Amino acid sequence: MQLRLDALDGHLNKALSQLYVITSDEHLLALEAADKIRRTARAQGYSERDVLTVERSFKWGELLAANQALSLFGDKKLIELRIPTGKPGKDGGAALQAYVKDLSPDNLTLITLPKLDWQTQKAAWVAALQQAAVYIDIPQIERAQLPNWIGQRLAAQGQGADRQSIDFIADRVEGNLLAAHQEIQKLALLHEPGKLTYEQVHDAVLNVARYDVFKLSEAMLLGDPARLVRMLEGLKGEGEALPLVLWAVSEEIRTLLKLKAGMAQGRPLGALLKEYRIWGPKERMMDPALRRISLATLEAAMKDAAQVDKMIKGLRAPAHSGDAWDAMLQLGLKVARG
Repeated sequence: MQLRLDALDGHLNKALSQLYVITSDEHLLALEAADKIRRTARAQGYSERDVLTVERSFKWGELLAANQALSLFGDKKLIELRIPTGKPGKDGGAALQAYVKDLSPDNLTLITLPKLDWQTQKAAWVAALQQAAVYIDIPQIERAQLPNWIGQRLAAQGQGADRQSIDFIADRVEGNLLAAHQEIQKLALLHEPGKLTYEQVHDAVLNVARYDVFKLSEAMLLGDPARLVRMLEGLKGEGEALPLVLWAVSEEIRTLLKLKAGMAQGRPLGALLKEYRIWGPKERMMDPALRRISLATLEAAMKDAAQVDKMIKGLRAPAHSGDAWDAMLQLGLKVARG
């Protein structure tokens, strides 16, 4: 049974399932969901706990043995299986399929996984888990959703803030949801319940953003120059390798060119997106981006990318007083502004 994260509290107020699966790359939300299940299990008499982590030397017989072993004190048992890679392998896949067919009524099992890629989601063991378990797939909190999430978290602790203050927090914690959670908790410690001022938020919240090079393309596609500048400065400050940044941006420009060329031939965008395996949040960004960015801009951007590559390799002196990072910024802004 598929279960949305926001429906978990209501579900746990009813009878517990024997098997739960949590899959997510949002570590904070996955941890909170798992904690809720653990607390409910303890309250309902699951006083014993076995924790198994699938590592290189892990033997899948340990999972089957934990399920079959009787508690020393006759108590109900919580079995936690953690698969950090999301890849149990052939033996693990077979073991998981066998496991869900023979769940012990005295045990509750909680399996945690990272977000599964599209190919893994088609595996037989995943289908078996989805059919047998309460399956909670927690999506990432994207940048556009972050202000609303922050507002909800503030409201839960009896506080509120105007949009400027919430956007300030979002800019400082982008890509680091755990840090966002900690900064919001700090505001509860520093200030009484009620409406927070911008000054209170500004003075309390640190810059703890973690910038993801692969999120840089979002700023370009959405036409958000301010975010692009902030992310590039953050990546530079964190010591990110410029060749990787250039590769990520160039790949996005190359994809836009392919889509633009296909549409010029009369092919529908939906078919092109499927052909180039573009889905999820990025799929929704493509149509407005393609409408905004001209073919001439994309072609010029590819030429600029080649020049940035030469600058990185020391084959071309930077123009004026800039450097390769400056050239990289101008390349990204060219696409973001269309």
